[in-house]
Amino acid sequence: MERILAINPGATSTKIAVFDNEELVFKKTVEHQGQDLQNFAHVFDQYEYRLDLVLQALTEAAIELHTLTAIVGRGGLLKPVAGGTYAVNQVMLEDLRKAERGEHASNLGAVMADYLARQLSIPAYIVDPVAVDEMESVARISGLPDLPRASLSHALNSKAVARKVAKDMGKNYEDVNLVVVHLGTGVSVSPHKKGRMIDVNNGQEEGPFSPDRCGGLPARLLVKLCFSGKYTEKELLGKLLGSGGMYAYLGTKDVREAEQRAAAGDELASTVLDAMAYQVAKEIGAMSAVLAGEVDRIVLTGGIAYSRRIVDAIYDRVTYIAPIVVVPGEEEMESLTAGALRVLRGEEAAKTYE
Repeated sequence: MERILAINPGATSTKIAVFDNEELVFKKTVEHQGQDLQNFAHVFDQYEYRLDLVLQALTEAAIELHTLTAIVGRGGLLKPVAGGTYAVNQVMLEDLRKAERGEHASNLGAVMADYLARQLSIPAYIVDPVAVDEMESVARISGLPDLPRASLSHALNSKAVARKVAKDMGKNYEDVNLVVVHLGTGVSVSPHKKGRMIDVNNGQEEGPFSPDRCGGLPARLLVKLCFSGKYTEKELLGKLLGSGGMYAYLGTKDVREAEQRAAAGDELASTVLDAMAYQVAKEIGAMSAVLAGEVDRIVLTGGIAYSRRIVDAIYDRVTYIAPIVVVPGEEEMESLTAGALRVLRGEEAAKTYE
């Protein structure tokens, strides 16, 4: 039996789970309030704080570290890599510390996994990191050579639910074409062609707006705003990736609160919610074109997929393309564990990050 600890650090939480093979034996989500993280200047400064929370959770659950056979962490903003399971190595850890592709809590997953695994002399892995890049060459062209399109997305959950939907269809992931929509803090819409995620909107800088991210913006107006003197670079980046999107219009990042306001007659809340669904539907249409219209399923996943209003609004605009499957929430902890199990069982070899 394999006992695997999965660690998934996110922007507002640290998720911890322990599996005996595929059976979940312990799961906990530690929510981080704004004041919990505000004193850390950089993501890496949170390392000891989050690691202590993981150890405390395991102690409270009476799970002894020596019973673990492997540890798997969420992968972060690494260099572009193909999907799969990677053994944590020194090159990976150094790149995550440098954070040259950006700071994100997911950068801590491999580091925490590596530290604990070294103490126990067991393997440490990451699976389908944020930096999964299987884009085709035409998808990288943006219209300006200085600004190539980059693949940064919710790859872990997107690939996990893609595999699940394919299995439910009685097929392998490598045999189907899907458009997968992750509806969370950010929105990632990706076409999956025969087991490869061949394009995706980078949720940090393009595509639909989300509860707190701006998504794609009018380029000329954005340039003028950058040079207007109204905001510093840090302030404007904060708007793009933390206080934009729905929050900029409504002052809330909670879709449920926005829905309550809309139901009470708030016309702006209603329009903003409709606009978010509208933009997601437009992106689904674009990614369906990437697959030349040969789409077996459209899959809606992530926390916002619990919203009946958002799902119905998207459904009304894209149901003509392909059948829609809704997998609300995320399968990230299960997917992390499944990736580690495939390697531990010899079903595939762990990839090497270079």
